Amino acid sequence: MKNAQVQPYIFFGGSCEEALNFYKSAIGAEIGMLMRFKESPDPHPPGMVPPGWENKIMHANVRIGQSELMASDGCGDSKFNGFSLSIAVTDKADAERIFGALSQGGEVEMPLMPTFWSPCFGMLKDKFGMGWMISVVGQPS
Repeated sequence: MKNAQVQPYIFFGGSCEEALNFYKSAIGAEIGMLMRFKESPDPHPPGMVPPGWENKIMHANVRIGQSELMASDGCGDSKFNGFSLSIAVTDKADAERIFGALSQGGEVEMPLMPTFWSPCFGMLKDKFGMGWMISVVGQPS
């Protein structure tokens, strides 16, 4: 396991392209490889892909800062809400900008504020239901 790497793989249940475009404009996400279901070199098993999903995203690689994640529309509406993505920055202004951008149309769960572990930390769910934790690395003041 020394060379293993864990990468989040997020399923958006049909709104992947909209979510990726939002993350691109909100926090500068870079979309690398992107493949739609209709572009698969192999046929899908019968019933695996919902009707009308030919143009939905089968797989995408996304870079946010130094981190990479993968994303897809998946094969239906199932969503897993047992995690959040965490962004750590060194500047409070960056934290405020990112938090403000991601919270547009979403829900703030904890506003940005000093905590015992960070001078600025906050949590939100974006308009796609993705949980985010934004923090400034460093000692609280």
